[in-house]
Amino acid sequence: MTIFKAKKKAERTVVENLPLDRIYPGANQPRRVFDEHELICLAQSIKENGLLQPIIVKEICEGRYELIAGERRVRASRLAGLTEIPGIVTEYTDEESAVLSVIENIQRCDLNFFEEAEAMRRLIVMKGFTQEQLAQRLGKSQSTIANKLRLLKLSENIRNLIIAYGFNERQARAVLKLPDESREKAVEEIKRLGLNVSQTEKYIDTLLSPVQKKKKPTWTFTEKKLYINSINKTLDTMKKSGVPFESEKNVEDGILTYIIRIPQD
Repeated sequence: MTIFKAKKKAERTVVENLPLDRIYPGANQPRRVFDEHELICLAQSIKENGLLQPIIVKEICEGRYELIAGERRVRASRLAGLTEIPGIVTEYTDEESAVLSVIENIQRCDLNFFEEAEAMRRLIVMKGFTQEQLAQRLGKSQSTIANKLRLLKLSENIRNLIIAYGFNERQARAVLKLPDESREKAVEEIKRLGLNVSQTEKYIDTLLSPVQKKKKPTWTFTEKKLYINSINKTLDTMKKSGVPFESEKNVEDGILTYIIRIPQD
């Protein structure tokens, strides 16, 4: 899917070898976490096979470039000991560069789910997209976009814990159901117990629906009086019907006691 097209510049339509020490990360790079093991593996591949896909940059001044897409490739190339890297120099505006950087990372699945959510939020702010418009641009459903954005309600501390503990997106969404003050303790407990997705969701449900201890009902004076009147009416009905009985009513220390004796014969 092509969102933007670079302005035509004849001498910059081919891949060029660019000096790595003259390439600087873009201000709007959405990715914040880079897996060290993955970078080492990519660096080894680059050593053996070369870099198969050029990076995309724009020239910010003579001989200096801002990276638009390909930061992981740049980092791995540095680990591989390269001094140059193949790249395509474009003339995107700052806004176009930012949008392309976000979309490129999302489409390549190079972001963790929090970074992806933040990248989507940034696109909405930068381009004024609605969730529906963004969903169409990214080839996703509107509900997917909404669920991703909701993850940003988690604090930075909780996000960092979730990523550090290797939780997936469904587990993060489960934690989101809890009130702020309960989330960190729940995350630590999920990690301690080694819960999977299904177990995490059930655990969160138990926190949201704790077993309530049964409490003794409290009665108002009016409610008590209604029951007392009912007893009196019952005794009056028994008397009118000729049912033999004896009754006593005592009040002591705030306790009302009825004693009713009915002969069995």
